[in-house]
Amino acid sequence: MNKAGMSFLAILWLVFCCSLAPSSPRASGSESETDPVVLKKLEWFRDVKFGLMMHWGPYSQWGVVESWTICSEDEPWCRRKMDNYVEYKKAYEALPRTFDPVKFDPAKWAAAAKAAGMKYVVFTTKHHDGFCMFDTKQTDYRITGPDCPFHTDPRADIARAVFGAFRKEGFGIGAYFSKPDWHSPDFWAPEWATPDRNVNYSIEKYPERWQRFRDFSYRQIEELVTGYGKLDILWLDGGWVRPQPMVEAAPGVLIKNTKNMDIDMPRIAAMARRHLPGLLVVDRSVTGRYENYRTPEQEVPDKPLPYAWETCMTMGDQWSYLPGDRYKSAHRLIHLLVDIVSKGGNFLLNIGPDASGELPAEALARLEEIGGWMDVNSEAIYGTRPVPPYKEAKTCFTSLADGTVYAIYLADEDEAAPPAKIMLFSLAPKPGTEVRMLGTKDPVRWEREGKGVLLTLPAQAVKAPPCRHAWVFKMRPETPAKG
Repeated sequence: MNKAGMSFLAILWLVFCCSLAPSSPRASGSESETDPVVLKKLEWFRDVKFGLMMHWGPYSQWGVVESWTICSEDEPWCRRKMDNYVEYKKAYEALPRTFDPVKFDPAKWAAAAKAAGMKYVVFTTKHHDGFCMFDTKQTDYRITGPDCPFHTDPRADIARAVFGAFRKEGFGIGAYFSKPDWHSPDFWAPEWATPDRNVNYSIEKYPERWQRFRDFSYRQIEELVTGYGKLDILWLDGGWVRPQPMVEAAPGVLIKNTKNMDIDMPRIAAMARRHLPGLLVVDRSVTGRYENYRTPEQEVPDKPLPYAWETCMTMGDQWSYLPGDRYKSAHRLIHLLVDIVSKGGNFLLNIGPDASGELPAEALARLEEIGGWMDVNSEAIYGTRPVPPYKEAKTCFTSLADGTVYAIYLADEDEAAPPAKIMLFSLAPKPGTEVRMLGTKDPVRWEREGKGVLLTLPAQAVKAPPCRHAWVFKMRPETPAKG
């Protein structure tokens, strides 16, 4: 092939890849949603604020990143330890034969999450590698499959056990489901190489094959929404599987996209909501009616967003279990929770269980410490909404519908007690009202000073603060403080 032809193909490939990246839409899914039952569920979602996510599967035996090491894309975060890809993939796909998580006890997970103040859970029923953590009838590549030693255990249908344990504790239930399935011969066809995360054949040339995959995905999702009790969230990952009928080959030149991976979301959503009215559908990064809320990953937006959203983030460095993972401190996690909530979002915090079925001890310790803070301050988190200016200096703000405002002072790492006096410039208490520090009995004295308001804390609150990491002040404000 000549250089000009190679350059054109390189440009075409770049344009195609960019066309599959998340766009920056002007409208969110919630804005295009009209079903009042869905909108009511969306308000529930905006109230609960704090959730647990878990990536778990046979890959936890190796401690490798979930699924991605069998993808041929050259990324530093999913490098394989074995050079021979064919042998590696074969060994990876054989992991279910040794996956026997005999210490799996979802009641312990639910209890730890509840004590931390979490209100909903999102569990991986199937990741991109196609291994199913539920009793699907569509494939033997599942936790209840005959080759998996755990299939004879009474808890073998892991998704059912997880959902049941968390539902018993009053949690909202979310089912993570990967739209791409790299184990399915109708997604990664065995006749051809798999150069990247996408379908490895032309959908335009083999439409019947793609339709088989769409039907396969539809049936699996139908199993989840009909056989696993009440679900609140269908959390669909793999945003590159999306309708993209045309790509721009050159400026102003559109050509047909032979990998238009349209999984038929209208059909899936209609079926799912026929069985579960009000179900939130989260077709991640695709935008529109089937992405009821957005899910920024591993990041917190700089400012409040004009739609419902949740930051999904790992407690450690990796989504799935990693021996010796570096977990964020409780101090950092509490500050993340406050920052996210003050901007109107939810915090979906991920922990990867180990191969035996236990949550790592260090992660459990973090949850316990977060729970201690939430025992004192949760009223400043649940059911709140953003209030301008959201944050000033080290203080974040949240509000309730009745006009109550919480000023949350974020401590420095070495700040074991709150300062005796705190200045606020953005919001002032209504004249004649009290300011209270959550977890203490005596009111906080306050007075106008210059262009702001000076809070003077009770001596006992400074000497023996009710919690660590952040302190919350409750007030009824008037208009923002003025000079």
